[in-house]
Amino acid sequence: MEHFIVSARKYRPAVFKDVVGQQAITNTLENAIENNHLAQALLFTGPRGVGKTTCARILAKKINQDGTEKEDEDFAFNIFELDAASNNSVDDIRNLIDQVRIPPQVGKYKVYIIDEVHMLSSAAFNAFLKTLEEPPKHAIFILATTEKHKIIPTILSRCQIFDFRRIGVRDIKEHLAEVAKAENIEAEDDALHIIAQKADGALRDALSIFDRVVSFAGKNLTRQAVTENLNVLDYTWYFQITDLLLENNIPQVLVTYNNILSKGFDGHHFIMGLASHFRDLMVCKNQATIELLEVGEQVKSMYFEQSQKTTTQFLVEAIDIANSCDLKYKNSQNQRLLVELCLMQLASLTFQGEKKNPNSREGGSLAIRDSNRFVIPPSHFKSEEFTSERVTSAGSITPKPVEIETEVEIEVEAKKRNLAEPSDEISNGSNASNRNSSEIATKPYDNQGNPSGNKAEKVIERPQILAERNAKKVSALSLKSIQKKQEIKEEIVANQPDAENLPFNDFSEDEMQAVWAEYTTNVESDGKYNLLSHLTMGVPKLEGSIIHLEFPNQTIKTEVERAKYELLGFLREKLQNYDIDLDITVNETAEKKYAYTTREKFDKLKEMNPLIEKLRQEFDLDI
Repeated sequence: MEHFIVSARKYRPAVFKDVVGQQAITNTLENAIENNHLAQALLFTGPRGVGKTTCARILAKKINQDGTEKEDEDFAFNIFELDAASNNSVDDIRNLIDQVRIPPQVGKYKVYIIDEVHMLSSAAFNAFLKTLEEPPKHAIFILATTEKHKIIPTILSRCQIFDFRRIGVRDIKEHLAEVAKAENIEAEDDALHIIAQKADGALRDALSIFDRVVSFAGKNLTRQAVTENLNVLDYTWYFQITDLLLENNIPQVLVTYNNILSKGFDGHHFIMGLASHFRDLMVCKNQATIELLEVGEQVKSMYFEQSQKTTTQFLVEAIDIANSCDLKYKNSQNQRLLVELCLMQLASLTFQGEKKNPNSREGGSLAIRDSNRFVIPPSHFKSEEFTSERVTSAGSITPKPVEIETEVEIEVEAKKRNLAEPSDEISNGSNASNRNSSEIATKPYDNQGNPSGNKAEKVIERPQILAERNAKKVSALSLKSIQKKQEIKEEIVANQPDAENLPFNDFSEDEMQAVWAEYTTNVESDGKYNLLSHLTMGVPKLEGSIIHLEFPNQTIKTEVERAKYELLGFLREKLQNYDIDLDITVNETAEKKYAYTTREKFDKLKEMNPLIEKLRQEFDLDI
């Protein structure tokens, strides 16, 4: 049985022109040899399997050639290879320094190739410094490493550095085709392309994968054999999934995803591949970017054909949804459900039924009638009811009847507070509240769920509904809560405006911002610095007559709500529009803009100057 030699060794380049994907470095080294301009200390750095050691051996052999040597002369006595991973002590470096002093017996130079040089200890590096800076005329050092950042700066400053880059997919595929031809192996172009992609820029890895697949498939290398042996998710799955997404066929999408999982593929690998597939489709949409698509010609035509079925808006939103799922995958407790929900969102992007009015009964029934596809409108996923992180204090679009406490309940609460009878004002307020609540509940609505009637009537309802909702949220299990309910009921009465004489002038967002700044100035002059910091934390957004505010936690929201009615009164009076209202939300995922604790202040300073952490460690300081 003939001894088998792996392709990575059998087809290792013997001259610079055979090195794949490093033309800039090989040309530089050849010119340096020809012009006698070669440094005595070289550092080859870069990822694994890109040709660092190969180039070092070719260079070591080439600098000793003068044309009189034999054809098979390899100058083995002049080339010394040292593995720094196992010879990393000071004694090993001292032995090397002692050998350097002896001149070569054959040729002009002795070449010392130190592989994985970053594994040397600090003491060994220091012992090597003087020799590396001023070596004998006959000595040349070639250091090779995959982790340049681990080498001390004093070594780097004494070396001429060559950065080897990852080899491109096209270069690897062409080299694999030459190897396959030399081995009399018939290989499909797509099969070699998959191997080149799997190698991730390392030619040695590509040749190792090639040997493994040849052992599996024999002399005929097909795409199917490669994907089966490497457990690679075939791109045909992504084409099939995308077609189903464009058809809004959620049931079949979920079945196809289940088939992918049953073949042993990971859901995270699938969703990353799907995002890359959408990216490749977007690349095909423009002739200027089509060269970024690193696939075979046959697959490129498939990408181009499917890209014509999609829109740029769909691809942008699809990439965003898939990327969001990718980021959440590792922290998810139910990872399969996360991916399935992502697929349902993707399948709903092109749902045409949502173009009709979603608030109308006709539009809503259309989505229900299309139940054979189980399409979920994208707006559902973006609504605040679906997003658990957002907590809103604004009222809903369609007001509902609100239960208001009766006079009997108020009387019971008054007795608990040792009061004989509730005040007439509160009783009247309660009656007014019940009366207004019943009017709201019985008020007719148009087809879009909005209350019919003039604008003045809607203005009277808004503060009433919000105040009554706040009254309903207050617990009745403590004296403090009872007092709060009484205050809210007084507030309901006090906020009963005269609908006939109220102004409703239009105003712009710039005008609102100016009035807002004026109010914050008044707050500052009153010495309410805590409220001032909350109101200036973000920029209020105007939508119609609703001013939206967003805060990072519930505590800040509560503080602002205490001054809500004073703020509303100021805004309404200055802008002459009594339809203005506030929508205060909590978004705990928002980036914190202020540092409150000492730890947060320290982290903020550390972001601006990382040396602060070093200072803390040096003096063992506590925060």
